[in-house]
Amino acid sequence: MAKDTGPSYDDLATAFRHENFDPLYFFFGEETFLIDELQELLIEHALDPSQHDFNLDVVYGSETEASEVVGLCQGFPAGAEHRVVVVREFEKMANNRQFKEYAAQPNPNAIVLLACTEKPNLSAHPYRALKENATWSEFESPYDNEMPGWIQDYVSGQGYEIEPKAIQMLADFVGTDLQRAASEIEKLMTFAGDRTRLTADDVLAASGQTREFNVFELQNALGEGRHADAERIAERILQQASSPQSEAVMMVAVLNGYFDKLWKLQDPEAQRKNKYEVAKLIGVPPFFADEYKQAAQHYTRSAIADAYSALLAADYELKGGASRDASLILTLLLRRLLPPNARPAAA
Repeated sequence: MAKDTGPSYDDLATAFRHENFDPLYFFFGEETFLIDELQELLIEHALDPSQHDFNLDVVYGSETEASEVVGLCQGFPAGAEHRVVVVREFEKMANNRQFKEYAAQPNPNAIVLLACTEKPNLSAHPYRALKENATWSEFESPYDNEMPGWIQDYVSGQGYEIEPKAIQMLADFVGTDLQRAASEIEKLMTFAGDRTRLTADDVLAASGQTREFNVFELQNALGEGRHADAERIAERILQQASSPQSEAVMMVAVLNGYFDKLWKLQDPEAQRKNKYEVAKLIGVPPFFADEYKQAAQHYTRSAIADAYSALLAADYELKGGASRDASLILTLLLRRLLPPNARPAAA
């Protein structure tokens, strides 16, 4: 049975754009970016900007008390069809149990959005009453293989097109961080100027890397066992970076995502899948699938486990756990990330 998480982001966004509002919303979950986006859509379509002064309240639970906010919710609009009350950090509000009664009889002249920054105890009041009476939704972080689709949809929603390779590069850069993904897309749109198609070269240029020397060429060199090329690419990336330390941290994060994909392909059953099934499994466009399948064949599960250990250690060192410079840390890391049969002999 599919997990019930309430209406989807798309369903709620569509309803807001069509000014189809309910009197009470209850949103929670770790993916606060989507909650932020819905908050902005709600305010934009429920109120004219000229009505904000008298009909809009955005408050934080950590700074307010429940009886005061309930009073705001029960107020009548002034010269508008609705008043809008948004409560962020609702779980931090003192005495928020008072909303148990409000949930049973919300003000029909108000649109109230209660947002938690985490998943609360839904079996306890007021959350149980809100889940029973409000329009509620849980927003969870996406899985890795869902990010390319999300990026495609977000770019399309901004009126742009994006190359499949650029989608995958962005997904590898940002992981499952939707806020970062949106920020990078905004940067790309600015970088593109009058163009409405975003390319892989745009992603590289905006990141300060080049077509020949970038973290994606680095991971390809590793997967193919090209040790000298991997070291040369990594060194050139650091030389081009304004902050080698920060660039190295980003490279480690991308490489960690690369090995996540190779790990998923260690199952013999996965190796028998066609490129479309592999693409869905690891979250890449189909024309990249064979590249990952071939790289996965060069590794064993134990080799990938060792790679994870090396990546974790490098991340720790780069973030202040050691005094060695970024170049040396990456040089030592790359030797451990190579396929076992391609690693250089110990001195």
